[in-house]
Amino acid sequence: MNKAPLHIIILAAGQGTRMRSALPKVLQPLAGRPLLAHVIDSAQALEPAHIHVVVGHGADAVRAAFAGSDVTWVTQTEQLGTGHAVQQAMPAIPNDARVLVLYGDVPLVRPVTLRGLLDASESGCALLSVNAADPVGYGRVVRNNAGHVTAIVEHKDASETQRAIKEVNTGLLAGRADKFAEWLGRLGNDNAQGEYYLTDIVAMAVGDGVAVAGVVADSEAEVAGVNNRAQLAKAERATQQRAADALLAAGVTLADPARLDVRGVVSAGRDVFIDINAVLEGDVSLGDNVRVGPNCYIRNATVAAGSVVHANTVIEDSDIGPDCQIGPFARLRPGSVLKGQNKIGNFVETKKAVLDEGAKAGHLAYLGDATVGKRVNISAGVITCNYDGVNKHPTVIGDDAFVGTDSQLVAPVTLGERAYVAAGSTITKDAPADALTICRARGQKSIDGWNRPSKDKS
Repeated sequence: MNKAPLHIIILAAGQGTRMRSALPKVLQPLAGRPLLAHVIDSAQALEPAHIHVVVGHGADAVRAAFAGSDVTWVTQTEQLGTGHAVQQAMPAIPNDARVLVLYGDVPLVRPVTLRGLLDASESGCALLSVNAADPVGYGRVVRNNAGHVTAIVEHKDASETQRAIKEVNTGLLAGRADKFAEWLGRLGNDNAQGEYYLTDIVAMAVGDGVAVAGVVADSEAEVAGVNNRAQLAKAERATQQRAADALLAAGVTLADPARLDVRGVVSAGRDVFIDINAVLEGDVSLGDNVRVGPNCYIRNATVAAGSVVHANTVIEDSDIGPDCQIGPFARLRPGSVLKGQNKIGNFVETKKAVLDEGAKAGHLAYLGDATVGKRVNISAGVITCNYDGVNKHPTVIGDDAFVGTDSQLVAPVTLGERAYVAAGSTITKDAPADALTICRARGQKSIDGWNRPSKDKS
């Protein structure tokens, strides 16, 4: 039997004054992405017919941050409580639908938990609760002998017996749209805040003889709201622990799971090792036997099997082939490609540079807008002068070329295969293959028939 279509309402209209920030609360970053993004991810995992996001404070900024997202925006012009916020979305939801209410500042709730809540709502209504270590200040969930929820009693109104209850309400609800519409229409605001509270519909459901199921979340962290910087920091640690646990389960060795930050999606092969204080952002793929040293930052990059990223290295939007050695203290900027068996040493920077197999730059070099052939050696202090103040220009270096220490290659320029550039040269014209090119105080010249240096075998 086909289930009724699922419509998810995400409440994201709050200002978040306790954050003390000009940024709307639901846009505060968690693991490198807005709080609301995590909630939308969980909602989309349920494959709903529609996601309705209720915005209010900073609505333009929130919509702009999620431009192109497959959600419907609903504006709550006055923030008159959670019940009022849900009312704004209900006109677009058919009566035969199922409704799930989430919160844009409760980012860690898992799809598996929400599926359990939806299954329990078949009776008409279900709420998500959690057993709190310290329930003071929270509404207690009161159940009957059959296990159904009979009331939510606020702490200030609870008896001593009720205050001993550890199970508290999270505010997440699911149920039938027709029932929700009816109950929401009966909400009042006769309270100190003058607001319409969504949780008041629980008492209405019980009064109407509708069984209210209670689903208990596995942990407080999963359903914790984020209202201030301290709670945001706790949510960050919980998120990072989840990411670390997932990598450990996939076979990755972490030197210290508490000192890893994942701000995106990481895939890893077998026998990967990640040292302390690594930051992995965006889409990161680590092949078999990859090692990432301490204090490295890798964003939107592929690191193929057998490659080692040494300490304090930055890699952004780059593709690293197999068996490369990178760092320490190296920086690969966007567009860098290492084909394999490459070495990028300390204080080497690349940008839009493609290094073919076996090419290396051991230290203190800059390669920008460069195509570097196989087995090329880039010595210390070499710079591709790719920018003329207006435009960028390419440098092409042929296979087996050697560029001596402290040389400048003024683009556009090409070095032929097996070209040898003497140390301290400023190259402004193409250098031919199989020749020594030297350009010092008396101008550039090429010497044919020279004898290439060979290793001292003594």
